[in-house]
Amino acid sequence: MRTLNASYLPKACRLSRMRLIINHVLSGDSMRSDETLGTADLGLLYRTHHSWLHGWLIRRIGCRDNAADLAQDTFVRLLKSRQTSPLREPRAYLSSIARGLMIDQYRRRELERAYLESVTLLPQHEVPSEESRLLILDALERIDRMLSLLKPRVRQAFLFARLDGLTCAQIAEKLGVSRATIERDLATALQHCYRLRYVEA
Repeated sequence: MRTLNASYLPKACRLSRMRLIINHVLSGDSMRSDETLGTADLGLLYRTHHSWLHGWLIRRIGCRDNAADLAQDTFVRLLKSRQTSPLREPRAYLSSIARGLMIDQYRRRELERAYLESVTLLPQHEVPSEESRLLILDALERIDRMLSLLKPRVRQAFLFARLDGLTCAQIAEKLGVSRATIERDLATALQHCYRLRYVEA
């Protein structure tokens, strides 16, 4: 079973991202300047820095196709951002977005590797379908992203509670803090879960 890789994505997926950027750049109906970068600003950024960003990514990941996907995703991310003014250091800003996307891609591959290792232990008739596999990986990626945003103690308390089934008192003893502290930590973690489920869904 082949792992997911951006270089394996159909060309149609890449083209759809490119069209999203081009349509915005060429559209006469630009968004209000107080909501996001204007059409002219984004078009200039794309024309001026896309080739540079593509080369920057190739030097770091060694795959032209993957670099092309990430370069396009970087501009899509910028398009959807709340950036409100022209960038003083556009290449630094774009490379920062691209670096975050590379990290996200690496984390997803690690999640998929762990998932595939788990699947190999299942009987053949219990192996999820390809559609289910993609949905599961998407859910795992979102959970992993949520956990990465938690402070270490909050994350550990949440995992003790959800995976090991420990009570607040047991977690407090393990982590050397009060029960009230653990209750606050779990409430914080649950707030993140709520946003993941209902706000960012």
